[in-house]
Amino acid sequence: MMERVETATGIVEGTETAGVDAFVGVPYAAAPDGDLRLRAPRPPEPWAGVRPATTFGPWAPQNPPRSMLTGLPPAAQAEDCLTLNVWTPGLDGARRPVMVWIHGGAFTGGSGASVLYRGDRLSRRGDVVVVTLNYRLGVLGFAAHPALRDDSAGGVAGNWGLLDQVAALRWVRDNISAFGGDPSNVTAFGESAGAMSVCDLLAMPAASGLFHKAIAQSGPPDAQPMQRAEEATAKLAADLGLSSPEELRSCPLPALLDAQARLLSERGAGPLPFRPVVDGASLPGPPLPAIVGGRAADVPLLIGTNRDEAKMFMVEDPGSRDPDDELALRRIGRAFQAGNVRIDPAEAMAAYRAARAARRQRTDPRELWSAIETDRVFRVGSLRAAEAHARRQPRTYCYLFTWDSPALGGALGACHALDLPFVFGTLDAPGMERFAGRGPAAEHLSNQMMDSWVAFARGADPSHPGVGEWPAYDTGRRSTMVFGADTHVEDAPYEEERRFWEDRR
Repeated sequence: MMERVETATGIVEGTETAGVDAFVGVPYAAAPDGDLRLRAPRPPEPWAGVRPATTFGPWAPQNPPRSMLTGLPPAAQAEDCLTLNVWTPGLDGARRPVMVWIHGGAFTGGSGASVLYRGDRLSRRGDVVVVTLNYRLGVLGFAAHPALRDDSAGGVAGNWGLLDQVAALRWVRDNISAFGGDPSNVTAFGESAGAMSVCDLLAMPAASGLFHKAIAQSGPPDAQPMQRAEEATAKLAADLGLSSPEELRSCPLPALLDAQARLLSERGAGPLPFRPVVDGASLPGPPLPAIVGGRAADVPLLIGTNRDEAKMFMVEDPGSRDPDDELALRRIGRAFQAGNVRIDPAEAMAAYRAARAARRQRTDPRELWSAIETDRVFRVGSLRAAEAHARRQPRTYCYLFTWDSPALGGALGACHALDLPFVFGTLDAPGMERFAGRGPAAEHLSNQMMDSWVAFARGADPSHPGVGEWPAYDTGRRSTMVFGADTHVEDAPYEEERRFWEDRR
């Protein structure tokens, strides 16, 4: 059945399947190409007549993925990529909670149109409106330099991808009521780079009031200094033989992507060269201190990580399959140096080995390496954000995801991105059975997580009968919902490791 909705820019026609209406490929901003490349997004052009909303829009331009572990297929790409997708249980003015998803992918890959993020099941199960979106990636989304300053948008000089997300949230504010959603009850949620984006949006003045709750999955607040972003942007421009970064606006797209691939390969496991930046305009200061200072203190927060995040990235490195202490120590040392961590790697290994031995967990070098990198990149920053926010906002909640992937003989553990098919109920997506598993236990966990996310979006409390009471996070108990084969509340899990980082701040 075809369904029609009138938006501020024109009528869109979607489809209804099994009680959920879907409108996909809806433009929320003008095409950011030509003169609009590397500028803040502009409003979409209105259209006459009825616009079909039955085909997903192109993915943002990106290099081929380094890993096809999850079996996700590539898709058509174009700079005209600023579209979003809406799933709703009804076009009836019921004012349902709205959940706006920001996808991950290291700020260089992915799309809101991925089969992992189809919102129909979450929408149907929770009676919520689900929105997913594309935003600009890589150099097109996060190149930053004074030469790129956009004076017509308040002097911003980067964060084009974050500004896209703000534009999408504005579209939701202005249009979602026509899709059965409540513009005064919007939850922004995301994973990895998407979770970092959610945390950064908490600190962005332009995003204030556009969302009312936040969920961050495996991504702490993060933004690099402008100087570092300028260096990466200038280096890429020089590699292309350009006299100024401003010439990136007219550089052919294939050449841009080739240069981006070279720069990313050169950086290896170091800090991402294209990611949010403290430009003084769109993002006035580092996001974590802003949260500490009470920025967005009125926004309830649910934040957490996966137990073995780093194993996703280690599995493709032959040296990580069976390292000895010496190799693990060298790798940890390089990671600490790249991340500007001033901690003795040997001290970290010793502390983690002792903590895990006390819990009778594995202490081989690979496990120690994974645990240290997981905490360095994901968990420590997320917990610090939770601590800071909880001091201002009592409705702050933490989780830890511990379900083990069956892939590669269990080598992935509860790795990065494994939570995604559980949150969206997409365990039957291509490649998910070998990555995430199937069966009654997996389905039960997925239902628990979907219901918690929906409960939080509805009333700022993720408790529900399927998991019981989920206590708020504080620095006394540090209550954490552990999602896994045996979902339960645990106070201060992996506390010894957390204290190791706290004592060395």
